[in-house]
Amino acid sequence: MSLTLPQKLALAFFILITLFWGWIHWSGLTEGTYNYLFSFLFGLIPFFGGAVAIGLSSIWGGTKSAIGKAVLFIGLGVFLWGCGENIWSYYNFFAGVAAPYPSLADLGFAPSIFFYGLGAIYLTRATGARYALRNHPWSKWLAFLALVAVTALSYYVLVIIARGGVLVPEGETIVKAFLDIIYPLGDLLAALLAVIISGLSFPYLGGRYRFDIYAILAGLAVMFIADSIFSYTTTIGTYYNANGGDLILAFGMFLITFGVLGFTRPQIRSDSSG
Repeated sequence: MSLTLPQKLALAFFILITLFWGWIHWSGLTEGTYNYLFSFLFGLIPFFGGAVAIGLSSIWGGTKSAIGKAVLFIGLGVFLWGCGENIWSYYNFFAGVAAPYPSLADLGFAPSIFFYGLGAIYLTRATGARYALRNHPWSKWLAFLALVAVTALSYYVLVIIARGGVLVPEGETIVKAFLDIIYPLGDLLAALLAVIISGLSFPYLGGRYRFDIYAILAGLAVMFIADSIFSYTTTIGTYYNANGGDLILAFGMFLITFGVLGFTRPQIRSDSSG
């Protein structure tokens, strides 16, 4: 497996900020400049990585091919997420708001899930997973059971535990309650798609980009976990910048960005469908 230059840079930067997170955690810091700095730094990976993926999606034909659309939309999704994180950091450093949620930062976070989820759908077309799903006798039941199981788990954690069974607790805005559900739910759909693809389309995932595809799929699943933790900790009031949940967020965004950057290496492709 050979990494592209953008992948190498993203990996090196992620290792550095992980070490930085370790120092923050070891120091016992839960607020202040270093915590805010970590939040800002890990947002740079999807911000710049997404911009590179958008720019280089043209080597796959852009919107003229399934892979081109996958790279474009996943790149746009992570770029928007990085924009949201930059706005979050503006609140941290210049407005003195430690956890600006909900805020204008959600104008970047919210649509990002739609776009990288859409990119994942096109990825299924590029990998041939749709044929595996169509021909697998248990595919519909597997999808249904997985959706029911993860939805039930999400409801239990985010509503029963975090909110005491009340969807909009006293003192919480409807907007926050809505976003708390939408973020994990959007990730849920993308993660569910990732599980089905990886479970039913191994024969179709061979070739030069298998590792990159696995990184994207793993990143989608990690983001579901990360956003669930974020919603839970902001609801019960234990969230702080650079907590463990933020490290998982950073890891999920890194995986998706790292995977899509693998498609910045061109190859002769048979995919030309739209």
